[in-house]
Amino acid sequence: MRQRSSLILSAGVTLPILAIIVACNLKTRHSDASAAEIPSAKIAAAGQGNIAHTLSLAGQFQPYQVVDVHPKVTGFMVKINVDIGDKVHKGQTLAVLEVPELNAQLKGTVFEMQRAKDDLLRAQHEIKRAEAIHSALHADYRRLLEASKAQQGLIAQQELDDAESKDLSSESQVDAAKAEAAAAEQHAEVAHTDNDRVQALKNYTNVVAPLDGVIIWRYADTGALIQSGTNSNEQDIPIVRLAQSGLLRLRMPIPESDVRYVHLGDPIEVRVDAVGRLFTGKIVRFTRDLNFETRTMETEVDVENKDLSIAAGMYANAQMQLARADHVTTIPADALVLKEDHETVYSLDESNRVRVRNVEVGIRGSRLVEIKSGLQPGDRVIIAAQDSYTEGEQVSPILAQTQSSEVMRESGGVIDMNAEQKENGGAK
Repeated sequence: MRQRSSLILSAGVTLPILAIIVACNLKTRHSDASAAEIPSAKIAAAGQGNIAHTLSLAGQFQPYQVVDVHPKVTGFMVKINVDIGDKVHKGQTLAVLEVPELNAQLKGTVFEMQRAKDDLLRAQHEIKRAEAIHSALHADYRRLLEASKAQQGLIAQQELDDAESKDLSSESQVDAAKAEAAAAEQHAEVAHTDNDRVQALKNYTNVVAPLDGVIIWRYADTGALIQSGTNSNEQDIPIVRLAQSGLLRLRMPIPESDVRYVHLGDPIEVRVDAVGRLFTGKIVRFTRDLNFETRTMETEVDVENKDLSIAAGMYANAQMQLARADHVTTIPADALVLKEDHETVYSLDESNRVRVRNVEVGIRGSRLVEIKSGLQPGDRVIIAAQDSYTEGEQVSPILAQTQSSEVMRESGGVIDMNAEQKENGGAK
């Protein structure tokens, strides 16, 4: 009897416990089912940082100007004063030519100029003589005319007419003398101009440097016949080639995709490994034209090289900042979605519900983009599988750690001066 009562008591205690366990299991299953219905989403928080876009590329130094120096007259080389590598200054005599016929022409022009001067002097004296004769004859005529007016019949009409005729004739002689003097003066000017021309040709036998620079090649030696460079005959050999190396052009090919970022005055960091030199230059010119084959635009930086430490033809590695934005809102590039020609993001509100927003994008990096409008720092955006979410849908966010600043480095090709040394070292 006691055993039966114990069994009944045990059953009474166990049944409520089982009921509680069953209820708990049912509640857990219901919660798990509800959680399974809410999709998860990988998100990132919009940050505030900096985005920069830099371009590294190789450039080559070239002389600011290169001139093939030709003489202006044809002659034999008497002396050449320079050789390759010599530094010269503007106006310095590079070579001396001999043109024998020019000496004779110059003497002839000097003689002609002296003769023209004598003719002019003679004509001027003739003017004075003619004016003196005219003055005397005119005075005689005036006296006879006055006497004839004072007393009728005192002077014969024939004598009066002869005096008037002589007066008029002497006046025309004065005019003729003046015309002859004017012709003599013009002839003297022609002779003087011809002398200046021949003298200039004579001076051209001294070939001078047109600018400051360095002789980078020499083509002629003493005794050679040098043709004048006054025509377009490409077979005419110059005396020397002169390069203006005190100021260099650093030419760099900018890729087509980066041409829009190039502006006059933009700074460029330049590193010349061959001479261990680092400096900052500025863009001074660009072609505004793309090379059809390489799809690049030539851009130039002027570099002072007064000490000639940089040789034309050397390479340089340059780095230019294409674009930069500081203290701006940034998000991962994977958060952007293009919908109906608009840049959009899938953001989450406070209830973790999806909100599709249009945004205005600024600078684009490789991992981050600048958001000019549409988001604020701290806003959460979905960064993967956006097409699987809909407006207003609730999600379970999974926060991913992302950076807020980035420097995007683009390389248009650089020159490693140590590469050849490494290869040679490896070959040994």
